[in-house]
Amino acid sequence: MSQPKFGLTRRALLRWYGKNRRDLPWRRTRNPYAIWIAETMLQQTQVKSVLPYYRRFLRAFPTTRKLDRASKEEVLALWSGLGYYRRAENLKKAARIIMREHRGKLPRKFDLILALPGVGPYTAAAVMSIAFNQAYPALDTNARRVLRRAFNSQKEKELRP
Repeated sequence: MSQPKFGLTRRALLRWYGKNRRDLPWRRTRNPYAIWIAETMLQQTQVKSVLPYYRRFLRAFPTTRKLDRASKEEVLALWSGLGYYRRAENLKKAARIIMREHRGKLPRKFDLILALPGVGPYTAAAVMSIAFNQAYPALDTNARRVLRRAFNSQKEKELRP
């Protein structure tokens, strides 16, 4: 795609977002922990389903320390009904690693976030770009499909962070 055409596409996408964006709690914070929780909950789950769980989860476990200290049963009870329980188990495991290896703070390096249980390239990129204001493209399946079509590319690896 030529530079002028890319600029037009970018402006069109930004205009569309300006008109259609949703007011979501994880878009009003730069807290790495809150963003990590939201992105994990949003894996394979619709936004409308995540919203009440996100709020309850952050009330119960507002910090990595609280999540680490909670029992697995407490975490799973709050997660009950959201599905894909392995995500909750991975959050608990990752909280333990963050407390032990990163002084209770999500690491500020992509590879270290990616190494946490349950974190894939999209979640790591979302935390890096939203919480730490680093230039990492957080491309979900839908965004990658649009970009492949826009750039006439079938190479999936070209669209990875």
